[in-house]
Amino acid sequence: MILQMQRVPVFEHHTVLTYWPSTPHTRRERSTETMSPLRVPLLAVLVSMALCQYYDYDYQPVSILGPSGPNCNQECDCPVNFPTAMYCDNRKLKFVPIVPTGIKYLYLQNNLIEEIKAGVFDNVTADLRWLVLDNNQLTNAKIAKGTIDKLTGLEKLYFSYNNLTEPVIPPSKSLDELKMTHNKLSKFPSGLLTDKENLTSINLQHNQLTSESITGAFKGSKKLLSLDVSHNKLKKLPAGVPSSLEILYADYNDIDSIGAGYLNKLPSLQYLRISHNKLVDSGIPAGVFNVTSLVELDLSFNKLQSIPEINEQLEQLYLQANEINKIDMSSFCKFIGPINFSRLKHLRLDANNVTYSNMPHDSANCLRQASDIMFE
Repeated sequence: MILQMQRVPVFEHHTVLTYWPSTPHTRRERSTETMSPLRVPLLAVLVSMALCQYYDYDYQPVSILGPSGPNCNQECDCPVNFPTAMYCDNRKLKFVPIVPTGIKYLYLQNNLIEEIKAGVFDNVTADLRWLVLDNNQLTNAKIAKGTIDKLTGLEKLYFSYNNLTEPVIPPSKSLDELKMTHNKLSKFPSGLLTDKENLTSINLQHNQLTSESITGAFKGSKKLLSLDVSHNKLKKLPAGVPSSLEILYADYNDIDSIGAGYLNKLPSLQYLRISHNKLVDSGIPAGVFNVTSLVELDLSFNKLQSIPEINEQLEQLYLQANEINKIDMSSFCKFIGPINFSRLKHLRLDANNVTYSNMPHDSANCLRQASDIMFE
């Protein structure tokens, strides 16, 4: 049953969406809401629709970018319109080709690359800005020293869908985005990000990380905004994350409790997802989620029997598929008055042990801004 007007929850749209400009020379724009299409060139929109596998980074088919220039590895294409970009994707390559001088944006995704040999980046150690190695077969043992660990100007490193067991981190202080999803990472030693003061986004989902293996891993990243450690083996939320964090995703882990005061150390945190874990009431300290910064909180698919206390400023709360058997308005409102009420807009309680009949009589005053409350 849905109270008031039915509306599709906006839960799925709070993921950070990135729209890239039509050239690799312009920095991205970030938003927690879908950006207006008017701000994206029409050509880029059409290309991204047809080539959704390149959603995370700027990718233009060579046929659109024009003929290849002379300063290029023969196995790749360097369009004359964008001479600093070299496209080596989808070519069944087994090795990273030698990168010529002047290349700043290197696309190597969707190959069969097993090895990065010494010397391939010697011409661009200070110039390479983007390195895309997604969907290959790389292991740590096959990455020669003096390759990635000499890229001092790298800003974005995409290393997803490989076979890494440890992170590969360039020395660049300009690094602002690190993505190593769908690997076999079992540890992330502390100190690797100590000097990465410009790093804003880290995505490590779908690995084998434990809470112990990432202790202190994110210290030093003073500008970190987004951290995704979903689909790992964590028993606790990551410790030592910087206070700048705005987005923390830890879905699909083994988390059974939240440390008292954990969120007080993250005054900028707006989006927190801990769905598909093992949270129980005894693992939720009183008021742990009662912080003014949170906009969205996802605790769905856990083992909670009651609704935890939240702050009146929270707008999205997802509690579906728990074991909740009572609804207490004090979870949402400590006081009810002209200016004291919950700003909650979306509340999901479906797949629990409560129905509309369990709603207290004063719920309308407390939840006066809720556009939908879902029970079924």
